[in-house]
Amino acid sequence: MSVSACITSISGPVLLAEERAFLREAQPWGVILMGRSCVDRAQVKALTAEIKTALGRDALIFIDQEGGRVARLKAPEWPKFPAAGTYGALFEQAPEDAVEACTLGHRLMGHELYELGIYADCAPCADLRQTNTHDAIGDRAFGYSVEAVTALTEAAIAGLKSAGVAGVIKHMPGQGRSALDTHYDLPSVDADAAALMQDMSIFQALADQVPMGMTCHVIFEAFDAEAPTTISPTVISETIRGRIGFQGLLMTDDLGMDALGGTLTDRGAKALAAGCDVLLHCSGFLKDPDAILKEMEDVAAVAGTLDGIAAERAAAADAFVSPPEAFDTEQAWAQFGDLMSQMEART
Repeated sequence: MSVSACITSISGPVLLAEERAFLREAQPWGVILMGRSCVDRAQVKALTAEIKTALGRDALIFIDQEGGRVARLKAPEWPKFPAAGTYGALFEQAPEDAVEACTLGHRLMGHELYELGIYADCAPCADLRQTNTHDAIGDRAFGYSVEAVTALTEAAIAGLKSAGVAGVIKHMPGQGRSALDTHYDLPSVDADAAALMQDMSIFQALADQVPMGMTCHVIFEAFDAEAPTTISPTVISETIRGRIGFQGLLMTDDLGMDALGGTLTDRGAKALAAGCDVLLHCSGFLKDPDAILKEMEDVAAVAGTLDGIAAERAAAADAFVSPPEAFDTEQAWAQFGDLMSQMEART
């Protein structure tokens, strides 16, 4: 069975007949759930099962569940997890407690996902926060120091994996210096290569610990003054694959974001030509099911077949997912609550 080099979404909480046909015929490598598709536990679990049935395989289903304001599974139906920056604040006071809390928090988060049939999370952010970091990243970053972000990103990845969920490290090669929101604008970072290498040292340290990474739609003038990372062969080959040393599956950030300009198919074609393995598209700005399906069809058409080294990387990502380690969730929640209470007391 040939698989398309893309991750697409669906329009709502149930799989429409047209979407079922699309999944069966287009065979996207994965599917990502947006908030519009998440109502309650029973509904999401049924939806993920139906998606896999339509695909005819146990494909990875993704979600953006970072904690804080980026959470497709929302309270009160699901637990509200802290933003990454909360763990960073604790790290400044008690590094060991912060790492323990971050690992446990992501293990509990992963437990929620795995129970729903969601085995991949577009998290964590390994971006190094700066004083001018746009709020589009903001407290989604773990902190302002390489030490804190590296340790806490590693903890998040480990916590998710122990729950049976593969993380996606983002946003390569680092979006912390972006002063604009890539959903709407194209940022250009003028920091020199030495400063950028410090930012990227986080990704270097973690490059072999996670099977999937995500690009950012940001121009880094020191590496390529013309093209944003997602569509820059130079940045992908020389920086992400070279300087960082990441050899896992590289997906685009959402192609629907306005930073890339041009048409959706132009964006996809340029991203694949630049060296991205898989196109990610969420249709996050749309509500009409027909419009969402049209975009998904366009993305699948331009994506083509997942083959060669990209297919090998995708297979490695699939293989990374294993059944969760047994643990006492009630005890884990109590321990996590104690750690977070201690943080509040310290601050």
